Amino acid sequence: MKLQEVKEILDADVIVGAEKLDMEVQTAFGADLMSDVLAFAKAGSLLLTGLTNSQVIKTAATRNIAAIILVRGKQPSLEAVNMAKELQIPILATKYILFETAGILYTKGIVGCLKKVKSDSLYKEEYIDSKV
Repeated sequence: MKLQEVKEILDADVIVGAEKLDMEVQTAFGADLMSDVLAFAKAGSLLLTGLTNSQVIKTAATRNIAAIILVRGKQPSLEAVNMAKELQIPILATKYILFETAGILYTKGIVGCLKKVKSDSLYKEEYIDSKV
């Protein structure tokens, strides 16, 4: 799915990166703990978060996140906007809460970076290749 379609589905505003709306995305990861993003998010994924500071941008750059979707009507700090422009990381903002944002994207074909699989009566986390 193109980032343009994500924008339309979520009725999102483009804060940074309008020139990258033709980018393809297939996976997403939602978190407000950047340690979780560092540990689990896959390169090329959308990052759904309510955090708006420059640390989100730094973390996204470290994990090669395709784009950041800010939820709950949040707006990024000026420092975050400037850093995202410099690092060419798109930022979109939607009024939906994180749960709804993830659900809407999932119903349209965006899958998570992780899935639970049953193995020997135990559940374990297994990574989904971001090139699904």
